[in-house]
Amino acid sequence: MAATPPLLICEHCDTVYRRRELCCGEVARCLRCDAVLERYHRLSASGMLALVLTALVVFVQANIWPIVTLGFNGTLISTTLWGAIVMMWREHSQVVSLLAAGTLFFFPLCKMLLLGWVLLYARRGQRAPGFRLAMVALYRVGPWTMSEVFVLGAMVAIVKAHVYFDVILNPGIFAYAALTLLITIFAGIDIRRLWDMTSERAS
Repeated sequence: MAATPPLLICEHCDTVYRRRELCCGEVARCLRCDAVLERYHRLSASGMLALVLTALVVFVQANIWPIVTLGFNGTLISTTLWGAIVMMWREHSQVVSLLAAGTLFFFPLCKMLLLGWVLLYARRGQRAPGFRLAMVALYRVGPWTMSEVFVLGAMVAIVKAHVYFDVILNPGIFAYAALTLLITIFAGIDIRRLWDMTSERAS
C-alpha cells in the first residue's frame, strides 16, 4: 500500500494540506486565511541541539553575572536578576516577583531543558522517553518565555535611571541580550518537524 504523504493542518482555520519539502527561502501559507504554515529551516536536529546548549550556557552566565551597577554619592550598588527578584519579594511585591521569576528564569529554563532532551534523541532519529508530554509542554510554555521583554524594559529603566544615578552596564545585561537573540532564533524553528524527523522506539 502506498505511503500517504504527511499532512499539514492550519492552526487558525483547520484547513488540511499535503506537506511538501520547502526550498531555501520558501514559506508555506494557508490559502484560506494566509497564516504561515511552515518555513524552510536549514538546521538539523544536531544544529538545533547545539543552539540550545549555547543558549543554556549564556542563560547561566546571565543569571550569575550582575546586570547593572548604580552609583550615587560615591556608593555603588550592583545586582543580579535574582537579587532584584528577592528585593521585590521583600518589598511586598510578591506577585511581580513571582511573575519575573517564572517568565525570566523557570519557563525559559524549562523550555531549553525540554527541547534539549527531545533533540538529544532526535539526532539519532528516535523519540525521547516522554516525547509526547515534552512536545505538549513545549507548546504550552513557549508564550511564557519573555526574556526579550525584560531586556527592552531594562534598557528603558537604565535610560531613565541615568538621569539620577551613575549607571554602569554589567556583563549580565549583555548576556541577557545575547540570550534574547538565541531564544528568538530557535523560537522561529518549527519544532513540529520533530514528529516527522523521529520514529517510535522499538519496545
